Amino acid sequence: MIRRWWWLAAGVAGAAMTVLIMGVLPPDRTIDDPLEFLLRLSPVLLAILAIGGFPQRAAPGMVLLAAVVVGYMGVLDTLYVLRVVALADGGDFAPFYQMAIFVNAFTILAILFGYRLGGASTGRVLRLGFAAALVLVSGLNDLSFYYLNDWPDGRPARLDWASHITVFVGGTATPTVAVVFCAVHLLLATAVLLLPASIPLRRRQTPQPSPLPADHRP
Repeated sequence: MIRRWWWLAAGVAGAAMTVLIMGVLPPDRTIDDPLEFLLRLSPVLLAILAIGGFPQRAAPGMVLLAAVVVGYMGVLDTLYVLRVVALADGGDFAPFYQMAIFVNAFTILAILFGYRLGGASTGRVLRLGFAAALVLVSGLNDLSFYYLNDWPDGRPARLDWASHITVFVGGTATPTVAVVFCAVHLLLATAVLLLPASIPLRRRQTPQPSPLPADHRP
């Protein structure tokens, strides 16, 4: 019974951490140390574990995925737009940034949930989930923003908004540092996806008796 329901414990813990970060702690666009980084990433990691062990029942699968779409369009999209409107009216950037990160995580987890309900094994779901988490924190979107944004005074010398990079490299990241940081995370994500699959596993197979010809069957 415990082995069957272990995913639920991870799901409850992930939901509790989400409520703590999104509803209790004040919005904060800056990560000050690695412990805070782990705190803010913990809901995603716990959700990955929960999805990895989620029961695969064919009957409610379509209903559950439809509920994900309805939840996104009916709740999450509206909350996101409200943050955008508040920011356009001169509001604080931190609530918008908090919601943007939440939408990114939700998108990854929704894809992972569909993969699980589609028949993926726990191992494959966990590998894809942890690889996606590495991409999430890689700074890839920070780099694309840096190079694609129309900066009126030219591109800044440093990515001062990418505080999750700062806490690991010891200073505000230059574009070169951000590229290296991103590349390392993308390589780690690739390793998570490919290395376990590249290790040959020899399984002992029980020899099966050869079928009898049709004219010798009783």
